[in-house]
Parts: sequence; C-alpha cells; structure tokens
Amino acid sequence: MNDHEAIRIQLMEAAEEMVRTRGAVNLSLTEVAAACGMSQSSFYRYFASKEAFFEAIAGRWFEELNQIMEDVVASDLPPREKLFEFFARRVAVKRARFEADPNLFRAHMDLGEEHWEVIRGYVDLADHYMAMILGEAMAEGYFAGYDLDHVVSLTNLMLQPFCNPFVMMDMIRTATPDNLRIVINTLFDGLGTAQAISDAENVTPLRAIS
Repeated sequence: MNDHEAIRIQLMEAAEEMVRTRGAVNLSLTEVAAACGMSQSSFYRYFASKEAFFEAIAGRWFEELNQIMEDVVASDLPPREKLFEFFARRVAVKRARFEADPNLFRAHMDLGEEHWEVIRGYVDLADHYMAMILGEAMAEGYFAGYDLDHVVSLTNLMLQPFCNPFVMMDMIRTATPDNLRIVINTLFDGLGTAQAISDAENVTPLRAIS
C-alpha cells in the first residue's frame, strides 16, 4: 500500500469513528481532515469531492459483499443452492461485522441512509445478480406462472432478515442458515403450488346441460 492510499484509508476510518460516536448527521469534511492533522484543502488531494469520499467509504463496505455475489453467480451450483449461498455468505459477513463492533455497524447504516443516492447502486446490483439466479431457476421450470420481476419482488420480501441490515440487527438470532434454508425451500417449492391453487380457484366450473 502506498502513502496516498494509506492516507485515504486514514481519512475514511476517521469519518467512521466520528459517525460511530455521534451519528451521521452533519459530518464535516473539515473535522475529518483535522482529525488526521490536515486542512480541508489538503483533504481534496485524496478525494475530489464529498460525494467521492462517501462513495469510497461505501466501496469499502461493499467490496467483500460484491465479490461474494460475483463468485456465487459464476459458480456451477444449481439455482436453489446458488440462492442459498447468495444470501448465506453475505449474511455471515454482516453478522461477523455486527458482532465485532455493533456501533461501527450502525454507523455504516447511518451513513448509508444519509447518502442513499450512493448506496442505491449497490442495492440495484444485488437485485441484478439475484435476478440472474432466479432467471436460471425459471429456465429450469421453477416459478411457473410468475414473471421475473414478481419473483424478485417476492424474494426480497421473504428474505429481508437475511439481506436488509436494519432488519437483520433486530433478528440476528433468527437469521440463521437453517432458517434461511427453510425460507428458500419454501420459495422454490411454494410459489409454483401457490400459482396452481390460484389458477384452480379462477377456473369457471363446468355446468351440466339441463
């Protein structure tokens, strides 16, 4: 690591520490720079703008999570197992981060809410990768009667405790691999059944000719 990159990391860690202790509101670049013994003008040698600074912080948070998604999508696992690993590996990382430092974890969540325009791209990327897995499942005959957007929406709804960090913090003891497996099996085995029941209920019954 060169000196330039080391100072960038120092600035990001200083910001994270400030947010950990007081929240994300009104985080000042001047204060961040001062905490690292430099002026705000010197700060811009390392980050071109405030937006670039928060994008770098988000990039640090999501780097490992994005790599997990890429690895799972590129794997030869069957779609059901891919979807399990897609969530299980990421929730394990988030759980470890939360248990190692709950305050820092919450600080990152606060920063994410404060700079949602930065985070949105990472959320959209996760949906894109998940849609690829679900599309593979549909090609194998799963989720008959549903379109892909609907399946993505239902999957997000059912799996919030395993992907949404705010929900996960409240359900840390129940967002377990065993429960994840049950939910994914329910998703794969239940949607087709639900559609079949719905179709049956909507069929106009035959009437005998009197």
